[in-house]
Amino acid sequence: MRNIWIIGRRELAAYFTSPVAYVFIVIFLALAGGLTFFFGNWLERGQADLQVFFIYHPYLYLFLIPAVGMRLWAEERKSGTMEFLMTLPISTGQAVIGKFVAAWIFAGIALLLTFPIWITVNFLGDPDNGVIVTAYVGSWLMAGGFLALSSSVSALTKNQVVAFVLAAVLGFIFLMSGVEIVQAFFRAWAPQKFVDAVAELSFLSNFTDLSQGVIDVRDILFFASVIGVALFINTAIVEIKKSA
Repeated sequence: MRNIWIIGRRELAAYFTSPVAYVFIVIFLALAGGLTFFFGNWLERGQADLQVFFIYHPYLYLFLIPAVGMRLWAEERKSGTMEFLMTLPISTGQAVIGKFVAAWIFAGIALLLTFPIWITVNFLGDPDNGVIVTAYVGSWLMAGGFLALSSSVSALTKNQVVAFVLAAVLGFIFLMSGVEIVQAFFRAWAPQKFVDAVAELSFLSNFTDLSQGVIDVRDILFFASVIGVALFINTAIVEIKKSA
């Protein structure tokens, strides 16, 4: 844990020493607010909840989280610092988890900075704050899922643009696997059990319940499993690239 904390602290500090972090936060807050107020017509709905606010998070993360995750390992490989990092008295797994945790905390900070809309909804009405807290937790877990996938893809290439595109495509597959048009494609030739399994991989489906305040252990385990498996793959890729 000490090594993970050291790596995580180093990476988190690195985010805020460059303008990239501030640009990401500003873009995330601007898009989240704009989609909620203008496209979601939040004020016109006249309902004291944040359903419209959270409904856009999967699509925001689809493009913004790969922008954070693309640099995790691609930058290390391009600059040649991955070899130096691996010479430190830490394991590959500790380095992978440390870098992921730093990026996940950074994403959490960006999410927490949306608190003014939470204050606003409490000022205008009497919302169920338990539902809102659950939705925030679910949103952060989903961000972690996208980030773990992006980190794994980032380890495959030295090019950050390629890492971004591949991570966005992979995230899109996981996001839309539960949508009916995708299900219809598989239903035409695959067994129903396989179709159901594909549907269970959908970030959108698993986040929907959490965004509505429904705490289902299966949804939490799903995101935890995606993060765990993706980081395991990430570690294996780094080990291969290190020895190559």
